[in-house]
Amino acid sequence: MKKTKIIKIGGIEIGGGNPVAIQSMTNTDTRNVGSTCAQIAALKEAGCEIVRVAVPDLAAAKAIFEIKKKIEVPLVADIHFDYKLALAAIESGCDKLRINPGNIGGVENVKLIAEAAGKKNIPIRVGVNAGSLEREIYKKHGGVTAEGLVESALGQVEILEKQGFDNIVVAVKTHSVPMNISAYMMLAEQTNYPIHIGVTEAGGVFAGSIRSAVGIGALLADGIGDTMRVSLTGDPLEEVRCAKEILKSLELRKFGVEIISCPTCGRTEIDLARLADEVEKRCADVKKNIKVAVMGCVVNGPGEARDADVGVAGGKGKAVLFKNGETVGTVDETNVIQELMALIEGY
Repeated sequence: MKKTKIIKIGGIEIGGGNPVAIQSMTNTDTRNVGSTCAQIAALKEAGCEIVRVAVPDLAAAKAIFEIKKKIEVPLVADIHFDYKLALAAIESGCDKLRINPGNIGGVENVKLIAEAAGKKNIPIRVGVNAGSLEREIYKKHGGVTAEGLVESALGQVEILEKQGFDNIVVAVKTHSVPMNISAYMMLAEQTNYPIHIGVTEAGGVFAGSIRSAVGIGALLADGIGDTMRVSLTGDPLEEVRCAKEILKSLELRKFGVEIISCPTCGRTEIDLARLADEVEKRCADVKKNIKVAVMGCVVNGPGEARDADVGVAGGKGKAVLFKNGETVGTVDETNVIQELMALIEGY
């Protein structure tokens, strides 16, 4: 990974080669402390490490004080347009701010935010999206471009730096995956600040997960990214699940059981789809960092999954269990789940 400056968000350090942190955002009314804390707790349980909340008004900013008492993850306050909300969020104890210095109401307001954040060592994420690009930059580049996004982000970083503030995280996001990748690659070449990556407005769970996996995965594979959010329409828990799978697929982090399964073919004589689905469900809460193979063919199954820690290869009415690439027994199809889970739990 690109070695960026180390920034501390609550109790989590990002940048400098630290593990890529998973972030999500609540979709509750921040002013409703109970529902917001419940969703944050669920996100943490799912594997989320940093949570952002919307701060549309002063009541939401003040609610952060109560929310912070009840949660165990760093909290990011998402602020737009009103510098007073940023100041209130800082006073309420947020662990990080997400602002756009260009729309916060002038240099004097940015200075006030920088001073307040600096006193409490609260980092600021400068976030530029395709929809928030300044009019003059939009006109200069003839629309939204990777170059324009980076120019905007670095210009806003400069506004903070002129106030003597450098506790900064940077993000440039757009819906277009190719443009997103280009923008982040340009940004990584021109800054040493930690970079938050994602594909904005990615869509629903199916299409959005694929779009995010391509866009975020390409950056991570190139060593770019210190925090990440998968932006999906709907339940934010799906964002966390997708983010974990992206990181697991690139072997950047381990999150419990990794399941591999074959796509089935004409040799498959077991209900592999049902079997794989059931194993995945039962392993959801297993914290062991092991690889489990669920294969549909006794001919090639064990060999194809040789590097798995434990697994099963189905046959007609029966299945072969294996551990560390070696066969350890044969069981009836009706007992496959029970016997495989026993292997997993005993590993």
